[in-house]
Amino acid sequence: PGVLTALMGVSGAGKTTLMDVLAGRKTGGYIEGNITISGYPKKQETFARISGYCEQNDIHSPHVTVYESLLYSAWLRLPSEVDSATRKMFVDEVLDLVELNSLKNGLIGLPGVNGLSTEQRKRLTIAVELVANPSIIFMDEPTSGLDARAAAIVMRTVRNTVDTGRTVVCTIHQPSIDIFEAFDELFLMERGGLELYAGPVGQQSCELIKYFEGIEGISKIKDGYNPATWM
Repeated sequence: PGVLTALMGVSGAGKTTLMDVLAGRKTGGYIEGNITISGYPKKQETFARISGYCEQNDIHSPHVTVYESLLYSAWLRLPSEVDSATRKMFVDEVLDLVELNSLKNGLIGLPGVNGLSTEQRKRLTIAVELVANPSIIFMDEPTSGLDARAAAIVMRTVRNTVDTGRTVVCTIHQPSIDIFEAFDELFLMERGGLELYAGPVGQQSCELIKYFEGIEGISKIKDGYNPATWM
């Protein structure tokens, strides 16, 4: 627990497809193979209760406040034995964690028109999943469409989430060096869903660099170069 994993690869490698299958969101098509959790076969009903999924598109009702949005999620998704006071306390904790407390009474509004900015909407998407108290959260391109500053703020929220002991898996495309080095593990795929690397990133990407530089014919990384671009 408490691990942040980047799922990376070229367009069409199957990153989102893999994540959808792991999360149990793909039901059509032909799916084969086994999914185990700590060595035990995955049961979708149980897994659905302990996992959350943040989509790339932030879809929220524009007519409710940030606080109301989280309350609805908490009331609909937490087990019935959790009392009202605990639910509200949980919502307040999540608001603090995603740094949206100052905006809790503001209307969500329409994207690009009024209300929350793109980056704030992204943090709200994460918060809506967090109030369901999942152990594992899947995030599809959480920094997509954001400038460098906004992406850094969203990744800080993601890192805060991981530091509460949760496992987070993100698909990510062309991250900056700072964002890439916030990850603990990397799963790198090539076209066709083949695995190129699965393991720790290491301090300043040292584990990843050591692995790829150990392959014959691979040129050494230049000083200060982004490992995410190099690989």
